[in-house]
Amino acid sequence: MTDPFTAAAGIWTAGKIAELVFQKFAEAGAGKLGEKFTETGIQKLGDLWNRIRNRLRGKQDQKVDEALVHVEKGDRAALATLQKYLDVEMLEPEFAAELQAIAQEITLNQIQDNSSQTQNIYDGGTGFQNKIDGGTVYQAETINYYGTPPNP
Repeated sequence: MTDPFTAAAGIWTAGKIAELVFQKFAEAGAGKLGEKFTETGIQKLGDLWNRIRNRLRGKQDQKVDEALVHVEKGDRAALATLQKYLDVEMLEPEFAAELQAIAQEITLNQIQDNSSQTQNIYDGGTGFQNKIDGGTVYQAETINYYGTPPNP
């Protein structure tokens, strides 16, 4: 899932866009795509993928065409190749702005989890409870960093 801070700030790199569009194939097979996106969001994911595929197909070497096919099959290993070529294509400001605008629309059509969480702790116990959508959770009573803290 996309990092909410990055998405909210409007910082859409080629890697974030490729990861977003990869969800279409990775989660569609498992039937989970409808749990995370509205119908409009799913349509926008398709639109984003079509624009990326049309831009990259047949334009460069055979590796990119193979990567496009493998990404459509849900192969995460091909995602790195796609990111590299998409990064080069996004050097063109108009194309980058177009993809970033669509990606922003997609995140606006994500289904929010508004469920509540209840936790009862008795007799001096300690409870940890998190509900996140993307990102990293460091959960403990004490976290010690020796040197520079990790960069999530």
